[in-house]
Amino acid sequence: MSSTRVLILGCLLDGPMSGYGVRRRLEVMGAGSWASVAFGSIYHGLGKMADEGLLEVVESGRGGKTVYALTEAGRQEFHRLLLISWHEVKPVVDPFQVAVTFIDKLGKQEILDGLRARAAQLRTNVDTIGHIFGVKHHYGAPRHVNENLRLTQAMYQAQLDWVENAIPRVEADELP
Repeated sequence: MSSTRVLILGCLLDGPMSGYGVRRRLEVMGAGSWASVAFGSIYHGLGKMADEGLLEVVESGRGGKTVYALTEAGRQEFHRLLLISWHEVKPVVDPFQVAVTFIDKLGKQEILDGLRARAAQLRTNVDTIGHIFGVKHHYGAPRHVNENLRLTQAMYQAQLDWVENAIPRVEADELP
């Protein structure tokens, strides 16, 4: 299942909009960071879903702008995909986990330098998210977007906790 597909369909629930409108809505939500949305794929996705009958073109032409609206099939597809997302747990693929798999291929100092740098970045991310709670809705994002921020912050915090626990283990030659 494509997160971009769910996001596009979800944006169009509120009414017809252009690809640019969908992109702006997703930018306000910060979807580029937590959903790995390639904003260029929005336009391709809109065209593909129109071909599949999930969307219909309601306006075309003015400045090359095409406006799309959800069809009933699109509403049903959104609902189906949304329920799958709520019920299905999928692993989060993080390149850091791939790197941890090969921790034994680095020297001790390289590992410590990497872990300390990662800890600093994670602390910054946790703190930054803490400062933006409540701000996004001033720019048009719905209030529940804060919950997505809380989830992202918790994931960063969990990784920070692991990194902070790993540093002394590497220093004590318990890891790798």
